[in-house]
Amino acid sequence: MRYWWENDFLQVKNNKLYLEGIPAEEIAHQEGTPLFVYSLQQIKRKYQELVKAISHLSPLSFQVHYALKANSNTPLLKTLRTCGVGIDAVSPGEIKKALEAGFPPERIFFTGTSLSTEDLRFALSVPGLCLILDAVELLAPLKEIHRHLSPQFPLKLGFRWNPGIGQGFNSRVITAGVSSPEGIPIKFGIEPNRLEEAWAQAISLGFQPIGLHQHLGSGWTGTDFPVVCQAVERMVEIAQRIEKEWGVLKFLDFGGGFAPRYQENQLPFPLQDYALTIKNKLTKAKLKDKLVIFEPGKFLVAEAGILLVRVEYIKSSFGHLFACVNAGTFNSLPRPAIYPEARHEVVNASCVHSPELVPLTIAGHLCETGDVFAWQVKLPLPRAGDILAILQAGAYGQSMASTFNLRSLPREIYLS
Repeated sequence: MRYWWENDFLQVKNNKLYLEGIPAEEIAHQEGTPLFVYSLQQIKRKYQELVKAISHLSPLSFQVHYALKANSNTPLLKTLRTCGVGIDAVSPGEIKKALEAGFPPERIFFTGTSLSTEDLRFALSVPGLCLILDAVELLAPLKEIHRHLSPQFPLKLGFRWNPGIGQGFNSRVITAGVSSPEGIPIKFGIEPNRLEEAWAQAISLGFQPIGLHQHLGSGWTGTDFPVVCQAVERMVEIAQRIEKEWGVLKFLDFGGGFAPRYQENQLPFPLQDYALTIKNKLTKAKLKDKLVIFEPGKFLVAEAGILLVRVEYIKSSFGHLFACVNAGTFNSLPRPAIYPEARHEVVNASCVHSPELVPLTIAGHLCETGDVFAWQVKLPLPRAGDILAILQAGAYGQSMASTFNLRSLPREIYLS
């Protein structure tokens, strides 16, 4: 029997979970729990999987820029750098981390929002970095900073526009459109009817706009493909208009958003079809000389990390069974507590399968009702001391974690 989540990193042998050939229980007992375990080889495998799919853009050229906010750990960044990726950074701190990990400024895009003058000043202090603005209102203060810092150097930049439609697995991660399904106004990007105004103003100020950027949201699955294709068409149409009026664009950045597989019933996003759609639209529009950029985050690192926790005891209450573990969501993997749709597979690393499965809630040790890693998941009944593995935990785990309740963050180790 092979489980849907098994791969070269995660394998089942003798009813135990193995991580790159090492028993998960052994790692947990040696290193302690809670513990993040990352596979650097799995990151390389995911990158190769991505490149194989989007290589269908050929003969168009493309670049992959990793969304550093997903996981900023230095060993992961250095592994990605060896793969040849660039960086999508959203803050000065992320830019600094990328530079420290050895990424050249020319491969870093700064795509932050609600940028302060300090943010802009820092960005201009890094020669070669590509600044992506998401507001026309930033051009005037940017000019003033540029005039004081480096007026002798021409400033090349891009604009993040809002195509008017967004898509994501939860309303709070939709980053385009007028407002979220909950009615929250979308703060990202320049609305379509102001984009040409932004372009004209940038040129009048002496800047050199050279590219367009869009990002729809996070966590696309196969069911999101039609909406994503609509956004591709809108990007191509606006790029044609810009080129006709203002000259040649050097790049079109389609952002990230495509998710890894988190659940067995999840329909994978068709990356190959996505690449072919972009290729066909650009070729038909005679924009085939553009550099196409993608900015994946969780796709590259989510499956390369797991969280190991220890079962302290099994609790029964009002007909519910709880596996009470020695970790909290907010301190390790906040996604399930923040987004109800964020379901992570949980595996009993000590006993992966049993003829009898029971519905369990995996309860953390924080004083918060939402502090559960999973609920009503069917597992072999754990015993105190068993090790549970929470899968697909390499993205937005440690990067979003806090010390809520003054609980410590988990340790992290890397398998190469």
